[in-house]
Amino acid sequence: MESEFGLIEQSFNSRYSLWVQEALSELPDSFTITDPCLSGHPIVFASKGFLKMLGYSKSEVIGRNGRVFQGPGTCRRSVMEIREAIREERAIQINLLNYRKDGTPFWMLFHMCPVFNKEDGRVTHFVGVQIPISRKPRRSGRNGVNLCEEESRMNDIFYGSCRKEVCSDSLVELGRVLSLESALDDADDRGLEIEESCEASDVEKTRAATAINNILSVLTHYSELTGRLVCGKRCSLSGVGLLSSSLNISLGRIKQSFVLTDPHLPDMPIVYASDAFFKLTGYARHEVLGRNCRFLRGVDTDSSMIYRIKESIQNEKACTVRILNYRKDKSSFWNLLHISPVRNASGKIAYFVGVQMEEGCKNQVGHGLSPEMRQLSAVGAVRIAVRSLSMGAGPSKS
Repeated sequence: MESEFGLIEQSFNSRYSLWVQEALSELPDSFTITDPCLSGHPIVFASKGFLKMLGYSKSEVIGRNGRVFQGPGTCRRSVMEIREAIREERAIQINLLNYRKDGTPFWMLFHMCPVFNKEDGRVTHFVGVQIPISRKPRRSGRNGVNLCEEESRMNDIFYGSCRKEVCSDSLVELGRVLSLESALDDADDRGLEIEESCEASDVEKTRAATAINNILSVLTHYSELTGRLVCGKRCSLSGVGLLSSSLNISLGRIKQSFVLTDPHLPDMPIVYASDAFFKLTGYARHEVLGRNCRFLRGVDTDSSMIYRIKESIQNEKACTVRILNYRKDKSSFWNLLHISPVRNASGKIAYFVGVQMEEGCKNQVGHGLSPEMRQLSAVGAVRIAVRSLSMGAGPSKS
């Protein structure tokens, strides 16, 4: 848990001046900031206005996903629209029924927008502003039937399965979740047509947009002090091969140590590394992304194993080797490394995945599975994430 909160703290400290949280706390608006690069897309900042409006303490909110504020009356279609906006890395304004800590529901206008790294165009955070809507809504489905309870049951199934996916290394479980999600989307298309008469006023929409601009202004100013600039629009597309926020979130659910490399970029750099990889090697995210995996080698690394790895990549084949690698502190460990190509929905190789397992380590996730099965499970989960997302739209280029 300490390492998890360390990553959350680093989410701000690595990009902004130390004064940014104090400046954000002075803003009167209700808002949260989330990090799509961390496992579970957690909240990394919550304003005083947000905590007061929902009745939570800071410790009850930081590190949690925003879905915890949903309840039985929350429209699942609206939730899916937000999820789609995250996947496409674009802004969205939508009416949403959320719940306070004491269980009372309230309608709000939710305005969310991405924050981009000015240098490479990657999404660093999402800002979500919540403006209470003053009017009460009327909701009905076909034939006037209220669909809140039905949506609630579907939410429980869907999010419950997502939580199982987070804790499971089973390919069967991951495949079942993917099939369930597809079935739920089909159900939406067939009949969950909800009449929503609760519309935010122009004044409320303007308040939300103004709040977003004020927050972005603070983030931009305090990123200038560190030299790691951010902006409200994608200012650069130099980060060829950057991963979408949605793919980052999906990969973040996989608990094993692994990296994803892009064979279409010069020197085949790492474009994603799991939290378990950072824990295993001692490196931080910014020290790994964009680099070739050769930095893990050392003086006693067997060159014949390196040749086998290169040969398998050239032949677009999977391979497993036992190779001596080195951590950041220069200590060595025997790495049971499995490398495999990852194809997109059209069958073309999009990435190579490398799954690392420290030989003799007792504290690895696996639920009694053999090392080979744990590695294959991780590879399968990565393939599901890449293929399912490559069938949809890519990140927004606007």
